[in-house]
Amino acid sequence: MMAINAQPHFGYVTDNAVLMTSLLAWAVAQLLKIVSWAVIRGKLNFRRLVEPGGMPSSHSAFVTALAASIGLQEGFDSTLFALAAVFALIVMYDAAGVRRAAGKQARVLNAIVEDLNRRELHPERLRELLGHTPIEVVAGALLGIVVAVWRL
Repeated sequence: MMAINAQPHFGYVTDNAVLMTSLLAWAVAQLLKIVSWAVIRGKLNFRRLVEPGGMPSSHSAFVTALAASIGLQEGFDSTLFALAAVFALIVMYDAAGVRRAAGKQARVLNAIVEDLNRRELHPERLRELLGHTPIEVVAGALLGIVVAVWRL
C-alpha cells in the first residue's frame, strides 16, 4: 500500500486563481478604506484595516470577486457560479441590512449609556460602525468585479 502525503501544500492554495483574486479584491478594499478615511477626515487611521464598515465594503468586494472569478472560469451558467452568486447576495444583504441596523442600535444604546454615565455608571461603549450603507456595498461589489475581470 502506498502512503499518501497528507501534508497540505501551500502552493496549491496560492495557485488557485479564484481564491487569490478574491483575496486581492478584499485587500484592495481594505487599503481603500484607509484612503477614503484619510480623504474624508484628513488623517490616516490604520485601524481601518481591521475594523468593520466603511467605504468600500471589503465583504462585498471579496464575495463578488469570488462569484465573478468563478463565472469567468467555470461559466456564468454553472451551478458553482449560481452558488457563489447567492452567497454574495446574502453577504451583501447582511452587510447593508442586519449589520447596519445593529450599528444604528449601538448608536442609540451608546446615547443611553452616556445619559446613564452622568449618574456615575461606566459601561463599555458599543461599536457603532458595523455595517455598510448601500453605496458602500455597491462600491465594494463593483471593486470585486473589476478585480476579477482584471486578474482573470
